[in-house]
Amino acid sequence: MKMHTKIMAMFTLIISTMMIISSENWLSMWMGLEINMMSFIPLMEKTKNKSSSEAKMMYFLIQSISSMVFLFMIIINSKMMINENLEKLSMIMMNMTMIMKMGMAPMNLWFINIMNKLSWNNCLILMTWQKIAPMFVMSNMYMTKMMIMMITTMNAIIGAIGGLNQTSIKKIMAFSSVNHMSWMFICMKYNNEMWIKYLIIYAFMLIPMTLFFKMNSIYHMNQMNMNIKTKTQKINIMIMMMSIGGLPPFIGFYPKWMVIQSIMMNETLLTMMILMFSSMITLFYYLRMISPIIMMNSTNQKWIMKTNESKKILMMNMILNLMLPLTLILNIM
Repeated sequence: MKMHTKIMAMFTLIISTMMIISSENWLSMWMGLEINMMSFIPLMEKTKNKSSSEAKMMYFLIQSISSMVFLFMIIINSKMMINENLEKLSMIMMNMTMIMKMGMAPMNLWFINIMNKLSWNNCLILMTWQKIAPMFVMSNMYMTKMMIMMITTMNAIIGAIGGLNQTSIKKIMAFSSVNHMSWMFICMKYNNEMWIKYLIIYAFMLIPMTLFFKMNSIYHMNQMNMNIKTKTQKINIMIMMMSIGGLPPFIGFYPKWMVIQSIMMNETLLTMMILMFSSMITLFYYLRMISPIIMMNSTNQKWIMKTNESKKILMMNMILNLMLPLTLILNIM
């Protein structure tokens, strides 16, 4: 793909998300979602790669089906508002279409398959930027407390257990994203501004991690031990993994801590316990990925040339991920 086409697609992707955020009615939100879908599909293009074509087709079908149902429910809401039950049912259906668009459980299978077929750059966009528009639409909808708890619990459990049996790093990151979506979803329903903070911190944790995987050509778990050559890289990946797993004192614990405080105020303790246990499982498979790096002293083969890697990347990563103690001090002051 030519560079100017890619720049135009990125520009329309950003503009469409801004259009959805600034919308005042359902129809303009639907238009923004359609533009967003058509902007992301050209970015998935990769020459001489059949899997990217499959991913584009799969993404288009899923997004168009969910958009059709969403538009149908908008028409029902505006033209056929007979009673309160029908209105609630249409709102539930609209929520389900947004869940389908984001790849949340129980409609997460397409998200896992597409993630495995995309490049790391597209995976990053799909896990972060493409969540903003559907999450904003969902934040303006009505949802019962029971449905909130069901969807949160389902995403937490599927996101945690699904990643245990995987060897592909992209699939593990996809299941981890499903688990993080459960945290974002519940704080969106109890504190509408908090999910934005969570998503921003989550994006800041994902950016260096995906760049690291891309630079070192890491796609499967056995490549973690083979492709990570220097001690700087080892420390880097260890910090990133423990941070995204939500281990204190890393910055990844901070958004989860905010959500736990919000849930405790609303007295949904059972949901909080499920979220915490699922977070422990996700931390387990992150630690399983980095355990060969920790255990083995030397992983350099004789035929691999040593790289003169700068310590600046390590310092930047440590400053970013060890910001939690600083935020605690600022909050106390």
